Amino acid sequence: MDWHFKLPYTSTTMARTGGTGKRFNLKTLWCLLCIFAALLTSACGTLPNGRRWGQDATLCPGWPRVGKAAVNAALSPATWVPAAGAAIMQIDDWDGKVSRWASRETPVFGSRGNADTAADVLKHTCEAAYVITLLATPSGEMSGDWLKAKVKGALPGVAALGLVEGVTYGLQQATHHKRPDKDNYESFPSTHATTAAAASALASRNLTYISMPGEARFASRAGLVLLSVGTAWARVEAQKHFPADVLAGMALGNFIGIFMNDAFLGIDPNTFHVALAPTRQGGYVSLTWTY
Repeated sequence: MDWHFKLPYTSTTMARTGGTGKRFNLKTLWCLLCIFAALLTSACGTLPNGRRWGQDATLCPGWPRVGKAAVNAALSPATWVPAAGAAIMQIDDWDGKVSRWASRETPVFGSRGNADTAADVLKHTCEAAYVITLLATPSGEMSGDWLKAKVKGALPGVAALGLVEGVTYGLQQATHHKRPDKDNYESFPSTHATTAAAASALASRNLTYISMPGEARFASRAGLVLLSVGTAWARVEAQKHFPADVLAGMALGNFIGIFMNDAFLGIDPNTFHVALAPTRQGGYVSLTWTY
């Protein structure tokens, strides 16, 4: 039995892919996102320290904060797990084998055309999630100060997304890696994967400051991960990228998103901790982080 993942679509044929897939309906998706955004932004408040989210964003964070941000970004599982996966894919041509199987069988999206369109939908959903969570962060009552805090708080995220685009383009030109469908030489890394991962990382960080039950926060973060992974896999099924291309893109996007947020937002996320403790045998070092 074949299993296919389906999103809302209309019956319009996708001319740009030359296939017989369906064009996904973005209107329903964006309407639902707008409703969700309105519900989230109806609340107000401030951070536990009484400050507005975003008002402490800075261009000069200092080297200690920059260093801690780099450590947080590097130790995030969403950075090192896909990076390790990209390296493993080089063993015995697993990269090519998985790419050929995925684009031939299209087990999740049903066709390469559907996968190509789904990648766009999922990427844009990650970006929309970042905007929604940004608006929902506690920046006080809506006023001129609220707007100023939101604009300042958005700058690190916007800069992160812009940096992701620039770094990805530079790597594509430097590596000159041919796509699986042989369309061009811009396969490594995947722009869709880097952008989706960066937006998801930024949205996940924003969830830290939004008042909600712990279970809801965990589920929301899990959903962001699924959106990011879905974007990456869709590009593989669409035969636009090899698995290593999207895995490397996910690692790169997550690293840049977390680094820019933690370094320049001006709020300590408290995600990474080092503890030293003595024992009878000598001692131990404990490394912990939250995600």
